[in-house]
Amino acid sequence: MSDNIYLPKMGRIIDVNSEVEGARAIKTFRVEFVNGDGFDHECGQCAMLSVFGKGESMISIASSPLIKEYKQFSIMRVGRVTTAIHDMEIGDVIGVRGPYGNNFPVEDWKGKNLIFIGGGCGLAPIWPIIQTAVLQRKDFKDITVFYGGRSSRDIMYAKELEKLRGDAEVHLSIDSEEEGWNEFCGFVPTNVMDKSPSPKNAIAITCGPPIMIKFVIQNLKGAGFEDTQIYTTIENKMKCGIGKCGRCNVGKDYVCTKGPVYSWADLKELPQEY
Repeated sequence: MSDNIYLPKMGRIIDVNSEVEGARAIKTFRVEFVNGDGFDHECGQCAMLSVFGKGESMISIASSPLIKEYKQFSIMRVGRVTTAIHDMEIGDVIGVRGPYGNNFPVEDWKGKNLIFIGGGCGLAPIWPIIQTAVLQRKDFKDITVFYGGRSSRDIMYAKELEKLRGDAEVHLSIDSEEEGWNEFCGFVPTNVMDKSPSPKNAIAITCGPPIMIKFVIQNLKGAGFEDTQIYTTIENKMKCGIGKCGRCNVGKDYVCTKGPVYSWADLKELPQEY
């Protein structure tokens, strides 16, 4: 086995699902390691995906650690590397190295109510915790999921969210009214405020656009949540994954090594530049 930390393992794409079409297209890829030469991960960690000849990009691992058959990645097409990944098909091989970053302390949350709040592609980094909580359903109390997109066409994991209703309370939203949409119309933070989740014995986990996170935290605080009850991830700040390039720093922290998972109690002490 090579000790080269930059040498990726080979991963073969075994499934591709188009989540969202258009300019902000999102696809979900399931990848198995060639010859079983893979790695285990924890909820909240990331992997570096590489397309040979195009480059590499840090992507959240969007599958539960309890699922051993594959790693899942839900990727928005935003640049050269992500466009190249979107062009790949079942059977194609990519490079995968990791896992990188810290993790959500899921073990510490057993016996608690879990409240997940996601927007856009921000559902992907928290999806592993949702999957884990459902697979270990008896270990957790109530599970509530808030998720929203710009329109009904921007709702990712649509089928999975419908299936999830058997194990969790699911509140979907879109920004503006649409014919045929019977759930909440408005921004995700407003939906949270409308439903007013209780902070009693609860942990809230949120990920999405920074402006959404800002108002979600504001509304959770207004509902009585303590800073230590609120968690988020700033995986979008991660660069090389190992804290060598220095481009992931937020104040004193190298997000690649200290993060990307933070409680609000810790994150609010850093410069508000994320």
